[in-house]
Amino acid sequence: MPTTGSQQALDLIGKVLLDKGDGVIVEKPTYLAAIQAFSMQQPTFYPVTLTEEGMNPEELEDALQNPVKFIYTIPNFQNPTGLTYSAGNRERIYDILKRYEVVFIEDDPYGELRFEGERLPYISAGKLPNSILLGTFSKTITPGMRIGFLISENKELLKHISVAKEASDLHTNIFAQYLIWDYLKNNDLDMHIAKITELYKKQAHTMTDAINRYFPPTVKYTQPHGGMFLWVTLPEGVSAMSLFPKALEKKVTFVPGDPFYTDIRNSNTMRLNYTNADSETITEGIRRLGDLLKEL
Repeated sequence: MPTTGSQQALDLIGKVLLDKGDGVIVEKPTYLAAIQAFSMQQPTFYPVTLTEEGMNPEELEDALQNPVKFIYTIPNFQNPTGLTYSAGNRERIYDILKRYEVVFIEDDPYGELRFEGERLPYISAGKLPNSILLGTFSKTITPGMRIGFLISENKELLKHISVAKEASDLHTNIFAQYLIWDYLKNNDLDMHIAKITELYKKQAHTMTDAINRYFPPTVKYTQPHGGMFLWVTLPEGVSAMSLFPKALEKKVTFVPGDPFYTDIRNSNTMRLNYTNADSETITEGIRRLGDLLKEL
């Protein structure tokens, strides 16, 4: 089903599956706009810790003992952390899912943007009847078109989502869909993506090199193999939200970690984006942020 960006898919899934108080399992941290979309239905969130391997399987099993309607994940180059689920972690989660009827959502807007390592298989898409795969052309062709898609083998679920979509916008912009179709038919998408990922790889390495040079050694960060983001963890007691206005004074911006959690405030984490500036600007921005962190 074509959607108006994959963001619309999140909104429609929430409308169709959730009543007030229903359980939703999410990663900890998770995509802030997914929290916003699902929160409209006033669910109960069950956050599961995201490790360097992926969602913690033991915590996931515990969370599934609650009345849960669906699980929302971003297994590839996760937003906000940039982490990717390992092959072993994917298998463990799949083995857990086989024993439950819960809907499992794999949101994959960044999967094509791998610049290191091998592509890994989906966790449940194409394997379990209650799986939903979300994708978008916003990260590979152009963001302004707002053309995403939702794939599921569950025809009943798709029918209900279709009815909800009709009430929302009747249909996704046909003209924009034709433009995307024409582009895909007449251009080499793989070559285009290769050009993007080569650039992102350079920018990501520029950012991590600058962090190593300018940040205090007490600051930790994730090492992405693709996607658009990395996740910075400051020393305990340092609030990224309090740091934000001080960084703005130095003309540097980042996203504080708080909006990515359902149950944490004044977190010591932040999301950095390496795709939206050239290498020189990235290096200077990290230097200014590093100076501020050293002052604190």
